[in-house]
Amino acid sequence: MNDEQKQQAQQTATYTPPKVWTWDKDNGGKFASINRPIAGATHDKALPVGRHPLQLHSMATPNGVKVTVMLEELLELGHSGAEYDAWPINISAGEQFGSGFVAINPNSKIPALVDRSGSQPVRVFESGAILQYLAEKFGGAFLPAEGAARAECLSWLFWQMGSAPFLGGGFGHFFAYAPEKFEYPINRYAMEVKRQLDVLDRHLAENAYLAGAQYTIADMAVWPWYGALVKGQLYEAGEFLQVQDYRHVIRWADEIAARPAVQRGRKVNRFWGEPSSQLHERHEASDFDTKTQDKLATPG
Repeated sequence: MNDEQKQQAQQTATYTPPKVWTWDKDNGGKFASINRPIAGATHDKALPVGRHPLQLHSMATPNGVKVTVMLEELLELGHSGAEYDAWPINISAGEQFGSGFVAINPNSKIPALVDRSGSQPVRVFESGAILQYLAEKFGGAFLPAEGAARAECLSWLFWQMGSAPFLGGGFGHFFAYAPEKFEYPINRYAMEVKRQLDVLDRHLAENAYLAGAQYTIADMAVWPWYGALVKGQLYEAGEFLQVQDYRHVIRWADEIAARPAVQRGRKVNRFWGEPSSQLHERHEASDFDTKTQDKLATPG
């Protein structure tokens, strides 16, 4: 049996689950080395602490970008208390399982924030919770205060929390990262992702932003995932999903991408792409001018 025949046999074989599931460490594709069925730390590693009250430990995945965009937007508004230290957590290397990180996020996922501005440090984990926490901390910035506007904003914020796993862990995994390609899961999740894009496109045909006329934390949550997707920047799946059809989402994505705070925020804790787009750590506003990888690689 040649390789093509073996692959076809794998595609058509029916899997019968055993009575009791057991963990196969070698089965998991690209991320097999860091995926495991148990929680907790794998090694001792304290987290660094910078001089600002807000300490962010993250990586510039879509979930991480949400928070750095929010912090930069707060600074753009003039909230000096939003100054922050952003420390990199390389999830591909398993740094999210260090004891210090697990202490601030027992779920071992980025991003995680520690607010040291009060008498006792406050930990906040899960990106949506961090966005809401920061909005409320800074006087309701980017979060309507009450009524229908607030409900609309939070509804779209939580829409993203419920929808993105189908995009990332579903479509993204089986289309881009799984060790073999299988028709059923790719079709299943492609259909769902296109349905989600249609939800957004229909809504944005009648609204400038997700919560209406105003830019909010809902846009900050959805843009790193679906904005990147419709611009062909996620999973190299633009042609496959025909993302150019969602023109209202593209209009919205382009408007958000043009914001200076968004342009800064997406660089923070980024380890890939053009050197000018990578700011591995962020401790001062001036770091964007002096410490991106293209600047560090240039003598003088």
